[in-house]
Amino acid sequence: MQYQERFSETHEAEMYDAASRELKAAKVIAILQDALGDLRALRLLDLGCSNGLMTRFYGERFRTVIGIDFDEPGIEYAIANNRSPNVEYRVGDAMATGLPDASVDVVTCTHVYEHVPDAMRMMEEIYRVLRAGGACLFAAGNRLTLMEADNHLPLLSLLPRTMAHRYMRLMHKGDRYHERTRTVWGLRRLASRFELHDYTSRVVEDPVRFQATDVIAPGLSGGKPRCWRSRPRTGWRPLTSGS
Repeated sequence: MQYQERFSETHEAEMYDAASRELKAAKVIAILQDALGDLRALRLLDLGCSNGLMTRFYGERFRTVIGIDFDEPGIEYAIANNRSPNVEYRVGDAMATGLPDASVDVVTCTHVYEHVPDAMRMMEEIYRVLRAGGACLFAAGNRLTLMEADNHLPLLSLLPRTMAHRYMRLMHKGDRYHERTRTVWGLRRLASRFELHDYTSRVVEDPVRFQATDVIAPGLSGGKPRCWRSRPRTGWRPLTSGS
């Protein structure tokens, strides 16, 4: 499997919807603030930053932010339109960022794993660049869903690959189905080096607090954001709500 190139162009309508992207970023910030408290002294890596619409929003909350993406047109747009003094953008590989070991406090990785050739290598890279006790906010789609999220085709993620490729061509969505989603159990195996703190139930219970009223009405079930914090190299203390 290779990277799906120029994702920001093939999914332009959703990737350049500024209001939608900022709302998604607000959800991420709400969870991180609940989990970690004050973010202003922390360094963030936004992995899979695309055009920087969410990254710029993060820059208003973190001390410094670096956005990395394989999508060259997206990074070019980010540099031209979403720069700020504490935000940097780079074209790079999610499986090999080039950042030093233990160099960031937080990683955001939102709906990226299914677009990466080797999701396990990406998770190992996230673990490597996080400092001891650092945190990763990982939001991920579930393969077992009726409506596939990226191409908006019913049952697409449930089909064998060859059938999925034909389905994409039949519906004029592209020549192949690039995304490789996992089940909940597969996602947990993907995160095996991390201590998992699943925010799903908390977001569902309080969508107002977590900026999720656009997708979750109070009292109804919804999406599956996850916050993971890396296991310690030294000096680990368990992550507790509001710490």
